Amino acid sequence: MKSIEDESGRGAGSSLEQFPLPSDEAQHHSEALIEVIRDAIDTAGGVIGFDRYMQLALYAPGLGYYSGGSRKFGAEGDFVTAPEISPLFSQCLARQCAQAMQAAKLDQLLEFGAGAGTMAADMLLQLESMQALPKTYLIIELSAELRQRQLETLTRKVPHLLERVQWIEHLPDSFSGVVVANEVVDAMPVRRLRRQAGRWLEQGVCWDGRRFAWQEMGEAQSGLSEALEELDANEGYRTEVCPLARDWIMELGDMLQKGLILLIDYGYSSREYYHPERRAGTLMCHYRHRAHDDPFVYPGLQDITAHVDFTALAEAALDAGLSVYGYTSQAMFLFGNGLESAMVDVDEPETQYRLAQQVKHLTLPTEMGERFKVMALGTGLAEVELMGFALNDMRGKL
Repeated sequence: MKSIEDESGRGAGSSLEQFPLPSDEAQHHSEALIEVIRDAIDTAGGVIGFDRYMQLALYAPGLGYYSGGSRKFGAEGDFVTAPEISPLFSQCLARQCAQAMQAAKLDQLLEFGAGAGTMAADMLLQLESMQALPKTYLIIELSAELRQRQLETLTRKVPHLLERVQWIEHLPDSFSGVVVANEVVDAMPVRRLRRQAGRWLEQGVCWDGRRFAWQEMGEAQSGLSEALEELDANEGYRTEVCPLARDWIMELGDMLQKGLILLIDYGYSSREYYHPERRAGTLMCHYRHRAHDDPFVYPGLQDITAHVDFTALAEAALDAGLSVYGYTSQAMFLFGNGLESAMVDVDEPETQYRLAQQVKHLTLPTEMGERFKVMALGTGLAEVELMGFALNDMRGKL
């Protein structure tokens, strides 16, 4: 993500006329995915859960947004991520990784969903400069197209370190080291709920003869609405829950023998996430640097995300036997890991100005600084005071 996030500009439903027209090739790609999703709807009897729709729209083999071949990241894609805004982000993250690895004598680093490979390359360069390189840098990436792009980026930027990088498709059975997941949880398929007549109904997806549309699926399972029991929600209140995120954290807990998990994403505590005034939910889509809330626009050509409930992640971590070592804003995390020092030795005015603009983008409350949060989970590091959470640890707000 999605530094262009703008919650105030979202509206219900969208006209295709407001979006840039895809190329003929992209349009055909989207139409092929539409047929796959329509087949799933027909097979299910006319409606599927939104989580199933989101999973197909993002990950259907060869056609989903993340498994297809369109450019997603950067100026030519649909959004810009923090590592692409500035290498300063990855340098600060690497400092936190180095502290944990050195304190616990760990020599492995694992990154989920490495995008175009920019963060991996910049982190390896920073760790090399600190003489803190991991023996192995693992990347979990399901998209063959993105794996190829990551290989190209790493070959171009850090060819001498390429032998340390390994791509894997599944979690290791056992792992000791540092795990990094930047903007991973927001792309996990979510279930969509709506308040009606004092009940929580699950919203599914149907085909209305022209395009995909929302359709009620009946009362939500008790486990889905559990977090909403105390919410004073008005009629029509909509929100999302993400059972997959809990399952993922449980899997990480089973895997991690010793080490640190750093989660960076945009989101809130449960108290903020399910605030009565957030009645339209947090669903957010990105297409050609336009943020909106209609997940049915050009399936396969746009990103679909939902904000992260960090309280739910913390609760899952505790249930998985992990500790919650810290929770803070992206701005405080970066400053705690030496962001300001990056500009001290810069003399050229043009470089100073460019870095200053990057720092603003990463840290200002109106940009990414407050919307994005960082959470540290792990085991075996209780005695380590993590630098990224020293300035402002917000665990008490979870």
